[in-house]
Amino acid sequence: MEHKHHYTGLTDAQVIESRKKHGENILTPPEKDPWWKEFLEKFTDPIIVILLIALLLSIGVSCYEFFSGHGGASVFFEPAGILIAVLLATVVGFLFEQSANKKFEVLNQVNDDTLIKVIRNGNVCQITKKEVVVGDIVILETGEEVPADGELLETVSLLINESTLTGEPVCKKTIIEVDFNKNATYPSNQAMKGTTVVDGHGIMKVLKVGDSSEYGKVYEGAQIDNSVETPLNKQLDGLADLITKASYGIAALIIVGSLIWYFIDLAVPFEWIPFGSYLLGKIMIAVTLIVVAVPEGLPMSVTLSLALSMKRMLSTNNLVRKMHACETMGATTVICTDKTGTLTQNQMKVYELRLNHDFDKIFKMDKITENNLDNPGNLNKILVQELIAANSTAYLDYSNPNKIKALGNPTEGALLLWLHENGINYLPLREEAEIVEQLTFSTERKYMATIVNSPLLGKKVLYVKGAPEIVLTLCKNIPVKKSEIEKQLLEYQNKAMRTLGFAYSIIEDDADYIKDGKLIFNSQFSILNFLGIVAISDPVRLEVPEAVKNCLAAGINVKIVTGDTPGTAKEIGRQIGLWERNEDESHHLTGTEFAAMSDEELLNRILSLKILSRARPMDKQRLVQLLQQKDQVVSVTGDGTNDAPALNAAQVGLSMGDGTSVAKEASDITILDNSFSSISRAVMWGRSLYQNIQRFILFQMTINVAACLIVLIGAFLGTESPLTVTQMLWVNLIMDTFAALALASLPPNEKVMKEKPRKTSDFIISKKMWHSILGVGIFFVLILFGLVQYFKHADITTLQDFDVVDFFKNYFNFGHGNGLSPYELSLFFTIFVMLQFWNMFNAKAFMTGKSAFANISKCGGFLAIAAVILVGQWLIVTVGGEMFNVTPLAWSDWGLIIGVTFLVLFVPEWYKLFSRRRR
Repeated sequence: MEHKHHYTGLTDAQVIESRKKHGENILTPPEKDPWWKEFLEKFTDPIIVILLIALLLSIGVSCYEFFSGHGGASVFFEPAGILIAVLLATVVGFLFEQSANKKFEVLNQVNDDTLIKVIRNGNVCQITKKEVVVGDIVILETGEEVPADGELLETVSLLINESTLTGEPVCKKTIIEVDFNKNATYPSNQAMKGTTVVDGHGIMKVLKVGDSSEYGKVYEGAQIDNSVETPLNKQLDGLADLITKASYGIAALIIVGSLIWYFIDLAVPFEWIPFGSYLLGKIMIAVTLIVVAVPEGLPMSVTLSLALSMKRMLSTNNLVRKMHACETMGATTVICTDKTGTLTQNQMKVYELRLNHDFDKIFKMDKITENNLDNPGNLNKILVQELIAANSTAYLDYSNPNKIKALGNPTEGALLLWLHENGINYLPLREEAEIVEQLTFSTERKYMATIVNSPLLGKKVLYVKGAPEIVLTLCKNIPVKKSEIEKQLLEYQNKAMRTLGFAYSIIEDDADYIKDGKLIFNSQFSILNFLGIVAISDPVRLEVPEAVKNCLAAGINVKIVTGDTPGTAKEIGRQIGLWERNEDESHHLTGTEFAAMSDEELLNRILSLKILSRARPMDKQRLVQLLQQKDQVVSVTGDGTNDAPALNAAQVGLSMGDGTSVAKEASDITILDNSFSSISRAVMWGRSLYQNIQRFILFQMTINVAACLIVLIGAFLGTESPLTVTQMLWVNLIMDTFAALALASLPPNEKVMKEKPRKTSDFIISKKMWHSILGVGIFFVLILFGLVQYFKHADITTLQDFDVVDFFKNYFNFGHGNGLSPYELSLFFTIFVMLQFWNMFNAKAFMTGKSAFANISKCGGFLAIAAVILVGQWLIVTVGGEMFNVTPLAWSDWGLIIGVTFLVLFVPEWYKLFSRRRR
């Protein structure tokens, strides 16, 4: 101990008083809305709001028609259908999010009942973490989690893993002021709640508990509702606004136009009662058009697309908790990533080992081919094995053969893992090498020494490991030039690696070599032999450089935000391809510099910033919010408590599967396999999902344009719509829902990663989509209008009697004609549906430049749903009867309809083929 005292701790009365004054050592959980409130929030979606308005209007019209005697109970089919559409869209999304949250709660269980040692009433006793109060004297031991914030009273070789708060895996703690690290994020004489003791031990007086601790402040910051609107919500708001204005505008046009025609044709004196009846009828038509204009299937399609992606992303190790995150990942323009545990493995590993007999080469532990200790290679192999195994206080946890964990000092654990990777079990070596005497590592000595009875050498051996510069000063026999060693050490240190030096001495007598906590220098010890050096690092995850490359190629800026040192952060940035050796230093800031700058100054530098080192939790949150002010869509990745506020502030927060509970609680997506490559896959899923939503909007808006124009033309010509309410419900609700499923089931397209992120200001319907919607919609209307005109003036019982000349002759014949027979209405309805059916294939190929049949074998879900739509249409026409106002069609007519409407798909396919050949 650096200082020794006798502590009595708090009395029982003082514990009660402290708890009353400072509170309990628990974190106040975030207030969660009741399930019914979460469900009601689903009704705030802009398209759902339009549907609710349409529902009210539809109920009004239906009630008028029913109670005025103009219709039977069937008039309520339309409001019932809209209500079903609303409930399906809201219930499906709600249930999927609830399911994801249940999975998350299992993943994120926290245990506050862990026992820790405290001194109370002059005795050492055990209490649970949540019972700790301000003023308690806590005993900290290796492997334990620090239960609260406190001031250290005593330390012995105390090393604490602060990666959950700062990103630094090992921080030296001491009470000696001259040894304080002035650049440390938290004072060297303080231990923080949620951090872990990795080596040594100490005694601490608790200063802050629960919400008042640094951990608690970060936890509280993670719960602040940032209310950042997602890109898709913004774009759907825009679409809802457009639909509202367009439908109300056309409805007003119908009423105004009808009034003009009424007064032009008025041949008798004006009377209010006939005029009122006429006006009410036209208002009903206008309301019908508003209802038709609303894409009832759109909320359901978006929800289904998000829900399906949610499920499929889980199979790629992305547990999505909040449905919007599926798509928002595709709009991401900046990824702010933590270093430790996200870019790196958060597992110290041996990078290189160099021994004195062959220093210019990296040492490899192969088998000892001969039992000849005069061979330097064989001797060094034996010495290295025994030194690492016996001269250590760390252990390996073999309980999970697929993931061996190091327990204790992470640097010593890395050496044991290196032995394991070379097929050597350290335990037999340690157990067979009887320890005669041991001097554990201390931050003052900066080395560890152990004397063992070596069964491998048959003699006593003194092993020493520690800071290379210290070990070198202890050695008299150094077979390698010091300049070579120092050069190699500098190279490792420039790569932000930790280094250790190894030395040994074979002992021939029984003299004391360790006494009073230090090595005794005598004639024998003066020939301590230098054995070699080892470089240890927290290696970058293997998949990270490629994943970062993919993100950069996709136009996404990656920024490292870490509590680690500038040197380490830059080296990791270099290894993942983000930082060049001659990089402009303006692309890097430390947390201190960042905090000192005003928002205006930072806004000018924020986009070019690549690395923010020594960052505190609220620095990360501020960075995210400043980036959002620059219209950036920000995703934040992290596994530590220090990442939580930024995870919550970002449009998408991505926590790691083995991250802290606070980080996971603040996130939208949990990466179960802790792989950065899963993040780039999530971006690909998000972009592909957005394209699928656009394809569905293209498909459905084409239907709505055609339906609206048919109603509009009918209103001006004074004719009834050839499509009944139930038929429109089939097209707008059931068929569109299936189409949404079909388009949502399309596999993600890797080519989207070669495109730049879309702008949040972009309208969801692009110019190319507008051209297709209006062009195809008007084309469909021209065909369908011609059919209505033709059927009115011809008595069609089979399409085999269809006369093209009569079709064009009657196109502008606005006489009343014979009306439409049930068979003709069935033909019209089926042709309308089949035009949309083949247009669904065009929507599938939209924005790909490829044939609709490209990779069709991989689109089994799409083809299956297309078949369901086709069979569904046949069933409705065949057995729908009076409910759908249809009558069965002849098989020959089915063949003609399918064959002729196939031109909707064939012509674009032929055009694409011709265009490719011309190139």
